[in-house]
Amino acid sequence: MTDALLVESLVKRYGTVQALRGIDLQVRPGEIFGFLGPNGAGKSTTIRIVLDLIRPTAGRVSVFGVDANHDSVRARRQIGYLQSDPELPPGLSAAEVFDYFAAVRGGPLDRAYLDDLIERLDLDTSRNVKTLSRGNRQKVGLVLALMFKPPLVILDEPTTGLDPLVQEEVERILREVAAEGRTVFFSSHILAEVETICSRASIVRAGEIVDVFDLAEQRRLAPRLVDVTFVAPPPPDAFATLPEGITITSRGQRTISFRTADGIDWLVKQIAQHEVSDLSVRQPSLEELFVGYYRGDDEEDA
Repeated sequence: MTDALLVESLVKRYGTVQALRGIDLQVRPGEIFGFLGPNGAGKSTTIRIVLDLIRPTAGRVSVFGVDANHDSVRARRQIGYLQSDPELPPGLSAAEVFDYFAAVRGGPLDRAYLDDLIERLDLDTSRNVKTLSRGNRQKVGLVLALMFKPPLVILDEPTTGLDPLVQEEVERILREVAAEGRTVFFSSHILAEVETICSRASIVRAGEIVDVFDLAEQRRLAPRLVDVTFVAPPPPDAFATLPEGITITSRGQRTISFRTADGIDWLVKQIAQHEVSDLSVRQPSLEELFVGYYRGDDEEDA
């Protein structure tokens, strides 16, 4: 099966500044793939190369087997794109912007699907785009990226400026896109956003891929965090000896927090020997699991 997006050994230099240091990505058809990283890590630079808006110093990009730089028109016809801050033609209403892009792109347009997107995103298409708020401009950009039902949708920070209810609707729409066999590739610096929707994700830091992971598998293998509040302070020697795989992450007078990769049954039985007023068990968020990848990266995107 041909990859929806294949990025091989991608390097980009601006003079002495090296923005990308050999990016490799393989995105499969029908998946929602997250491209994670702190601001300035190289996410937008990678996307601009995929779209042939800038050229790489070295490396290769293909979209469904089409070279994105040597045959960019054919590659881009398979892509719907939302940039991080959409620039829209001034002086037009949102409805006129959609008609304009439909005329420029040509080809079939499912008007019923377009109307459905507009309704679901609660977008007033009669207003001049120049007067729209940041969030409503983002909605227009999302509709433009999706309205032609492209096989690959590339979204750069797609939920910026959107309220939580609209964010949830966008997530539902993207899941529907993937269920139809189309591919979603989106960049974000917000781990929680990726955690709820992506099947796989990669983390880029300082122009390099530091990890690619399967989120379903990551959730299955993730440790449990157990927070306990006791009615009375447990004896000082309580939980002094713990089996392998269980650690105490914090301890107060009446509270103890545990992290366990295994042995939850043993831990619950030990806790039950003391009177408990409150107990919670949860998995760490993606942010807690991967915060180390984000530390110390203050570079600005070239």
